[in-house]
Amino acid sequence: MKVLIIGGTYFCGKAFLEFCEQCGDEVTVLNRGTRKLEHNADGHIREIVVDRKDVASLAKVKAEGSLDGIQAVVDFCAYEAGDIQKVMQILPQSVTQYIMISTCDVYYRGTGKVLDETAALETRDFGGEAGAYITGKVALEKELREQAAERGIHITSVRPAFIYGPYNYAPREGIFFQWIAKAGQVLFPMDADGSFQVVYVKDLARFLHLCLLHERAYDEAFNVCGDQIDYEKFVQALERAVGNSIERVELPVAVVQEKGIPLPFPLTKEESESYDGSKARSLGAEFTELSEGLKESYAWFLNS
Repeated sequence: MKVLIIGGTYFCGKAFLEFCEQCGDEVTVLNRGTRKLEHNADGHIREIVVDRKDVASLAKVKAEGSLDGIQAVVDFCAYEAGDIQKVMQILPQSVTQYIMISTCDVYYRGTGKVLDETAALETRDFGGEAGAYITGKVALEKELREQAAERGIHITSVRPAFIYGPYNYAPREGIFFQWIAKAGQVLFPMDADGSFQVVYVKDLARFLHLCLLHERAYDEAFNVCGDQIDYEKFVQALERAVGNSIERVELPVAVVQEKGIPLPFPLTKEESESYDGSKARSLGAEFTELSEGLKESYAWFLNS
């Protein structure tokens, strides 16, 4: 397949690029060039260095025919309204599908329901960096539909839960890895009743590749998430991953919140959400067992 990746050097995009290489796809990577593009020298990979917000530079890419023959787009770094519209303007007629990496956070929060892909999207602005991220993704989901309808392109919105794995820049499993590597212990919220869902980055990459030019993925959204877990199950999986028991430094949730200890997942039932991932599974999504994914992630952490 001839695929355009927007991003490709950072976490999910990097994992997806590696998967495309393994499959022998012809890949064009469009990014700002701020990070080195790592790929096999004999692979079918080329890079276009341009800022997606730079309309003049994008127009030059179009004029040069650099994207001719592209069949599908996978967009890892659309964050603000206008990001998709600018890219759509330079796509050739050969493009059939545009896949956007969204997030399960786009759903309206606090309903107490298990949220499937038909659930209402968030309308509130929670402020701060996290709020801006959610607001941006919600706006882009609408923009994606509108822009694709104008151009006759099929769309796929992929909404992952918490993503973990090699190359992760977000402070999630890495927080626990640091504690384990330094002291063989983790801080544990002893009375937490929060729950959450995760997805291994390589499983997400595999699912994205499955969606490429797949008619059942056209004009659809997919929650990509594993089963519901809590801190107890997460730490148990960590122990299996590192092959040792881990000392727990137990703290009440109130103390964790008061001291601002950066635990990455919901601590309380009230802030927890639950997502239905059956639609992605019906398309063929597969999920690595948590301890196995954490084992690979920890090995990467130790060697990075």
